[in-house]
Amino acid sequence: MKKILVTALALVIFSNGFSWGFFGHKMVNRLAVFTLPEALLGFYKTNIDFVTDHAPDPDKRRFSDKAEACRHYIDIDHFEYCLPFDTMPKLWKDAVKKYTEDTLNAYGIVPWYINLMKMRLTDAFKEKDAEKILKLSADIGHYMADAHVPLHATENYNGQFTGQNGIHGFWESRVPELLSSNYHFYTGRAFYLNDVQKSAWIAIEGSFAAKDSVLDFERKLNASFPSDKKYILEQKGSKQIKVYSKEYTEAYEKMLHGQVERRLRLSILMVGSIWYTAWVDAGQPDLSDVKTNTKKISDDERKKMFEEEQKMLQDKMIGREE
Repeated sequence: MKKILVTALALVIFSNGFSWGFFGHKMVNRLAVFTLPEALLGFYKTNIDFVTDHAPDPDKRRFSDKAEACRHYIDIDHFEYCLPFDTMPKLWKDAVKKYTEDTLNAYGIVPWYINLMKMRLTDAFKEKDAEKILKLSADIGHYMADAHVPLHATENYNGQFTGQNGIHGFWESRVPELLSSNYHFYTGRAFYLNDVQKSAWIAIEGSFAAKDSVLDFERKLNASFPSDKKYILEQKGSKQIKVYSKEYTEAYEKMLHGQVERRLRLSILMVGSIWYTAWVDAGQPDLSDVKTNTKKISDDERKKMFEEEQKMLQDKMIGREE
């Protein structure tokens, strides 16, 4: 009973915290499965609950692993003022040579980390190691989805420099949780990515291009919207939490002209495409005979999960929010 309560409370924290939230990340990974070609679809459909349920795992690790936070974002405006990006080297070794590894870790490494994870997934496919394939697939889905969030591409990641604290969770968690039932998620089929590193940078460029709209539209809306209708109290588990009202959320979504929906669709397609690319690069192994036992969780893993949930409840995230 205690573990169930911990999990329920953890969901409250994440639904109002950072990243796409449990809801968004799970949705992206789940729908990415259906972008895959038939040769991969069977394996992923069989294990769809695993890649769905484990989509938030990288966020959980941020409460226990000090190296985790920088993998979710890049404050590209620390290095670049406008598009196209011509200051930041796209290859890791070149970026390290120019800025040092400590500097890059301080401002985020998500495009490079996506590429590293893709290479690990390729190796897992070659080994036909089902557990590795699924864990890496779930993690890649998380990082690639994060790269599509505009506020993951700026130092002003939570509106803290512009008096808009809370906008991070508003854009990427509250908006899709309330309004995604009206979105359409037909993305077409996953396709082979000739350069995963480049694809990750394209995602960051799109996020960077969208960040001003995310901030400017909310600022304008806040100035014109009745202050007593901006927030409501909502019951989350055993707590009442102040959240953005549905009316304010709908008004913001209207100003954005479907921006959240478009970034979600791109996330879904790109996640499926990275999985597919890793499989192709591994030689397209036949996975029909690969057995999985993902439901069996060792005592050590259960202990680790419980410890992570306890740290989440204590709200002791290591590093900055995003």
